[in-house]
Parts: sequence; C-alpha cells; structure tokens
Amino acid sequence: MSHGWRFTMLGYALAVWGAAIVGMAGFLMFGPQAQSFREQGALYSVEEMLITPPRGQVYDRWGNLLAGNVTVYEIGVNLPEVEDPEAIARAVNGVLGEDYYTLLERASIPAGPNAVYVVLANYVPAYKADILIDYVLEQKDPETAKPGAPSLAGLVFKPHLMRSYPERDLASNVLGFVNREGIGYFGIEQYYQDLLAGQPQRILVPVDPNLATSLPEVPPGASLVLTLDREIQAMVEDQLDLAVEFYGAKAGTVVIMDPETGEILAMASTPRLDLNEYWNYQEVYPGSTPFNRAVSKSYEPGSVFKVFTVAAALDSGTVQPSTSFFDTGVFQIGGITIRNWNSGAWGKQDITGCLRHSLNVCMAWLGSEMKADLFYQYLRLFGFGHNTGVDLAGEATGRLKEPGDDDWYEADLGTNTFGQGIAVTPIQMLMGISAIANEGQMVVPHLVRSMVEDGRQFNFHTQYAGQPISAETARTLTLMLAESLESEASNALVPGYRVAGKTGTAEIPTEFGYTSAITNASFVGWGPVDDPKFIVYVWLEEPSASIWGSETAAPLFAQIVERLVVLLNLPPDSIRAGLTSGP
Repeated sequence: MSHGWRFTMLGYALAVWGAAIVGMAGFLMFGPQAQSFREQGALYSVEEMLITPPRGQVYDRWGNLLAGNVTVYEIGVNLPEVEDPEAIARAVNGVLGEDYYTLLERASIPAGPNAVYVVLANYVPAYKADILIDYVLEQKDPETAKPGAPSLAGLVFKPHLMRSYPERDLASNVLGFVNREGIGYFGIEQYYQDLLAGQPQRILVPVDPNLATSLPEVPPGASLVLTLDREIQAMVEDQLDLAVEFYGAKAGTVVIMDPETGEILAMASTPRLDLNEYWNYQEVYPGSTPFNRAVSKSYEPGSVFKVFTVAAALDSGTVQPSTSFFDTGVFQIGGITIRNWNSGAWGKQDITGCLRHSLNVCMAWLGSEMKADLFYQYLRLFGFGHNTGVDLAGEATGRLKEPGDDDWYEADLGTNTFGQGIAVTPIQMLMGISAIANEGQMVVPHLVRSMVEDGRQFNFHTQYAGQPISAETARTLTLMLAESLESEASNALVPGYRVAGKTGTAEIPTEFGYTSAITNASFVGWGPVDDPKFIVYVWLEEPSASIWGSETAAPLFAQIVERLVVLLNLPPDSIRAGLTSGP
C-alpha cells in the first residue's frame, strides 16, 4: 500500500500526456493552419512506384544487336513551380508538335493536394528532349539567362528506357515486339518474356519529383544470343522478297537449319513489320494473317512429303531402293482413284524412279503395302501431329488424322502418302527432315544459343527428338534424292555442291474442293550430301507465274544455297575432298 500513491501519480501523468496528444492532433486537423498543413503534407506525400529493370538485349550469333533499349523521356510539369504556363506550352509545342491548347490546359492546373505533377508528353526521343533541357539550363545559367525571358520553370524531364530494334524489320517474324507496357508479343519477345523482362521492384517515392532521390538499381533482365546469323538472315529475306514478287506469290517462307544441332540460321516469312512501329500490326497483318508462317501456319505440303513415305517404307523393310513397281497411272484405295500429277502412266520404275518422277500412284501403293498402323506410326515418330517445341510463341500443331479418328477414312492412307489431306507447318517439316540429313537422329529446332544473366553465360545444347529411322536408311534415302535431282537436271542443283532434296506442288483445298489452279509450291533440300551442314525449306504460297514447285521453289532454293555456302565459308565438294584426302 505504501507505493499506491506512485501508481496514482503515474496514471495522472499518462492521462495528461494522452490529452496533449489528442489536443495537438485536433489543432493540426481543425486549427487555423490546418488547411496549410494538409496542403504541405500532400505536397510531400509518397506513392508506390514499380521500378522496371532494363529489358535484356537480343543478339545474333556473332553479337550483332537485334533488340535493345534506348533512352526516351517523359516530360511533365511540377505544378507548384510553374511561373508561365503559356511559355511552357509554346516551348513544348514548338519542339514536339503537341497541341498547344492541351499543353496550356495541363500546365495551368492549380497546384493543390490532388495536383502536384502532370505529364505533358511521353516517349520523347532524347534528341528532342535535349532541346528543351538546353532551354531550361540556359535560363538557369546566370551567364546565358536573359532578363524578362519567358520562364520554363516547372518543366521536369524523366528519362526511361524503351525497346528499340536497330535493324527495323530484319528478322521481325522471329523477334516479335514489346509494347509500351513492357509486354512481349510473338516470337522471342513473347516466348522469353519472363527472362528478358527481369524482376520488377516496388518502392515508395515522394510524389513531388524534386524530392525523389536516386532510384535503386534493379538487375536487368537476361540477354539472349540467338542462333540466327544476321548476314544469312538478311540474304534470305532479300531473296525471298524477290521471289515472291517475281513469281507473283501470295506469301513466302524460308527456314535454314543446321541438321546436326537444330540451330536455326535464318527464318524469313512475309509480310514483315518495322518493330519500332509495332502499332501498325493490324495494317501489316490484317485478319488472321499469321505473324510467322514458319511456325504458326499449317498447310498441305504435297509431294515434298513423299520423302517421309519412302523413308518409312525403306526403314520398315517394305521395299528396297531397287524394288520394282509398274505404274499404270491409277491406284484404287478406300473407294477413290489416285492419279499422278500429270495423269500419266510411267510404266516400270524402281523406288528411286518413283521419287524422281514424283509418282502419287507409287506412294499410295507404298502406303497400302505398309498398312495404316505402320505408316502412321512412322509419321508420329517423325513428329507430325504435335508441336516441335521450338522456342517461339504461337506454334501451330498441324493435323495428322489417324485410324480411329472420326474423320479418318481408308482413302486418307492413299492421299497422305503424297502430302495431301495432312496439315503440317514448315518447322515440323524441317524437324522431320533433320532425321534424314543427320543419319537418323532428329533434332529439336531452336532459336536461342545462349543466355547471359548476372554476368554469366549459359549455353543451350542440342536436344534430340528421337531416331525415327536408322542411319543406313537416312544415308540411302539421301543418295536416292541426290540422284533424283541430278537425273532430272533439277532447277535446285547448285554448281560445285551435291545436294539432296524434293519438290512439292500441293493443290489447295477450297470450299469447292481441290483446284489445280491454286497451289502451295515447296522444296526441301540439304547438303553437302557427304556431310550435310544445312537444310533449307522453301514454301511459296499460290504463285501465279507457275503453279509448280520445280519452277518456283526449286530455283529459289538454288539461289539461296549459292549464297549460303559463301556465307558459311563452305568450300565446294572437290576442294573439301582434297583437304580431307591428305597428300
């Protein structure tokens, strides 16, 4: 009890202290200077800001910049500092061309609790922002300031980064683009969005830009080194554009891949977009036009698909290259009659002859000899009917109808053998062909060679998608296809280099059925035959100068390969043979 008075005194003290706090709060809230305090508090309030790291850059395999960042400016006004709104509006209008009256309205907003800073323009190129910055600095410099000159006080310049594509539309179908919100669309930019964008951070900063201290550094996103070769890509785009115009094609696609690694050296498609002006997307790609036909558009490939039918027949032991077939010009299967491309009969042929003359009848016979289960088993092994896994956004699956599907009929076994009634993408065709060019080993196509993050480089390695055929079958078929091209003096032949390949001319289905007047013309080839270093896939849609792949796609293949071997520093066969034979 002797200490009770102490607790009583402590209670009184705490009560007085609490009352003082309440009184001060009331004074600040309702006293004569309450409004002033509220305005000052608003001026120095804070807001949450999302700090976006610099987006990772994208290079070709030799370090040429394909996608980077440039500094642009947000230009605004700190309203409490504005002295002459009209001068600010005139200056910004004169340099940027923005509407004078809109600028004047914004710069004239009275400063207050809810009005501290207003944006006048954003994404202003540095060279234009520098003009206004020089005006402001000139006014602040005692030596250059002119007495009575209109005041630009209050103008604020906030630098930030914007995605830039120095090569404009080069490889645009591969790269995709980034909008002003930092979101990647299509291609590499979308597929690797999270890696390229990095990890944003949220911080609190004063609303008043003059009170904001330097922002913390945020680690940039990962940079990517692509498998593309800038020089090869540019060459392919040039040759493709010339061919599309010369042959009157609706569109075109060319893809070049290393058959040993799956690295895509070039991937060109039409149309292309200046990625710095991505907002023109709807104009360049109206309706359902695919951004990248190589991965996003499936089609019926036609006779180029015959290489897979023959591969399956050889590998399964159904036939040998020398197996004899007598072509009567017709073959009945599933209630329909299969005819050759010229409706002719070619008589006695071996399997190489069936390829040389591109006989539909022979292919349908091979399908019937293998039976449906075996034939479609091989097509699945070659990767048809599902995605390749290429590292690009928007890959289409195509369509492989099989026995058991509601819409599969025995007639499909006949037409599928020569590439009709089956839907594939160029990238699927390329992956399947890699098994033939790479001694049976099928590689997964890819566009990224390495990633650079936190100062360390991580290399992407070759991935295999299986071995649908034996090495012996692959070598045998490659030689058969090389012989076929040579015996017919194909337009795809390249002086000094032995290549293997196959043309394709596919009728395009319409609402009235197939019509021979509208075709997909294609060619796939690889070489040199003794040690393939490239596969080139060419596809021209609806060429009007000629419907035949042998007269459109095959010459384009040759024109590209003639330049490709130079850019790859690949000597002619005779010179390579001399280098490897020794003294």
